[in-house]
Amino acid sequence: MKINITARHFKAKDSLQKYATARIEELEKYSENILFADVIFFYDKPPADTKYCELIFKLKDKIITAKEAAGDFEKATDNAVLKIETQLYKYKDKNKAQKHKDNGKFKSI
Repeated sequence: MKINITARHFKAKDSLQKYATARIEELEKYSENILFADVIFFYDKPPADTKYCELIFKLKDKIITAKEAAGDFEKATDNAVLKIETQLYKYKDKNKAQKHKDNGKFKSI
């Protein structure tokens, strides 16, 4: 899986990039169909000072996205990864159910 990290209007530290990469690589266990992942970090100007993490995963036949806000980028990344994890789990479960349904259709009696 290829991971592309983008920081809008600032330079992301290496520690933040490594953290995001490590968290995203953990998601490979849910689907081997992940082609690439885009990570976008951006923030609101003060006084709001909210930090956002947006994840976009491209699978073979689907695009999955999640966007989360928090006080720091690590927390926003964790929350977005949890959303993606849930979506990948549902996607995998749905595909597994579809395969079983298709297998039952062609059985002869």
